[in-house]
This record gives sequence, C-alpha cells and structure tokens, in this order.
Amino acid sequence: MQNIVISVKDLNKKYGNFHAVKGISFEVFEGEIFGLLGPNGAGKSSTLEIIETLRPKTSGTVKVVGFDLDTQPNFIKQQIGVQLQTSGFYPGLNLVELIDLFAGLYNEKVNAKELLEQVNLQDKAQAKYKELSGGQKQRFSIATTLINKPKVIFLDEPTTGLDPQARRNLWQLIKKIQAEGTTIIITTHYMDEAEILCNRVAIIDDGKIIAIDTPDKLIDNLVATGFERPKEVKKANLEDVFIHLTGHSIR
Repeated sequence: MQNIVISVKDLNKKYGNFHAVKGISFEVFEGEIFGLLGPNGAGKSSTLEIIETLRPKTSGTVKVVGFDLDTQPNFIKQQIGVQLQTSGFYPGLNLVELIDLFAGLYNEKVNAKELLEQVNLQDKAQAKYKELSGGQKQRFSIATTLINKPKVIFLDEPTTGLDPQARRNLWQLIKKIQAEGTTIIITTHYMDEAEILCNRVAIIDDGKIIAIDTPDKLIDNLVATGFERPKEVKKANLEDVFIHLTGHSIR
C-alpha cells in the first residue's frame, strides 16, 4: 500500500461571498508527481496555498506528511519546499551567496556548490541571479526548494515562458528529483508537460475536482466515448480531456 503524504478532505475556501474552493478531497502518494490542473480562477492556486500554509482555509482538513494543518503548521513548513511563479531573489548576490542566505534562514548547513551541481548550475556559482537566463533562473529557484531537504516540493507553473529546450531540461530535473524520493506537486497550463511528468492529475474547475486519474486513463476514457480530434489523428491527448471537462481553452 502506498504511503499518503498529503490528504485533503472537504476543503473549502471563501473570499467574502465568493466560494473559490468547494469541498474538494484528494490524496497524494509518496514519490509521485501529482498535477493539479485547471483554468485560471478554478481554485487550484488557493488550494495549493492552503496546503503550503500560505493561506487560511475556511473549512475542511489538510494533513501533510502526517502533520495537521490546524495544529502543526510549523511542522508542515519544515517538510515542504515551495517554488513560486515569481521569486524575489536579491539580484545583486551571486548564487552561492543566495544559497548561503537561504540556508541560514532554514538553519541548515548546505554545500552550495554541490546543490548547484544537482541543478546543473555549477558553472554559474559566481554569477548574479540577474545575469541568469530564464531556464537557469527556474532551475536555481527549484534548487532553493531543496535546501531544507523537503519530503514534498510544490512547483507552480515552473516552465511558463521558457523556450522548448529549457522546458525539457527542467522536465529532466523534475524527474531526477522525483527519482531521489521526493514527492512533487505541480501546476501547469501545458498539457503535454502534465502528460509527460505526472503520475496522476486532478482537473479542477469552478472550485471542484471533476476528474482525477493517470493521464493515460483519462485519455483512454475520453477516447472510449467516441471522441476524435477534428481533422487530426483519432487518438486524444490530455489537453483534449482538459478542454472536454472544463470547457476552457488553455490560457
């Protein structure tokens, strides 16, 4: 039986009269890459920020690595790494200095050069953050999530704005981190990315999870309905599943 590292039950989030997250429940298993997919405004960011202890919930229960969000949020923070869409790194510091700064915040001893080697940035150790390319900045941002040796890391649209080669380099890095035993939660608007990386995905729309399974199973289920791409090959892909279920094109 697979170990459950994240358990979300009947999670709700309201902003005044707006009900952003409507009683969703799901589990994430140890060592998997789990994708949370949805159009803008679907509730996925609110859901992740609650799990990450960054936003209060309205109701429901959340457990991360066995710790309860209501009573043990500080223990959860020690077990997770969070890479956001935008990162406020000091642009004038070099990468070694930035890692040493983060390590101090976590009260961890880290070999900065070894960590940079993990994300293939060892030759940029003395470079300033502002001097990095987009792909290098994303790899460095992921490196900072590993400083506290987390059991779970959260990646929020990690390849947005990257060229195809940089995207694929980042995919290799994410797979490498998974292979070392880390559980990964990812959001993305790229369905090919979710199809390649994710062991399972949950598709969320209007604050509710409307499908959850492996990408292959979701695609097979859609094909079984008789779905065919117009004027294209008859096999569907995960993007077809997403649009079919949510009615939204990827933005």
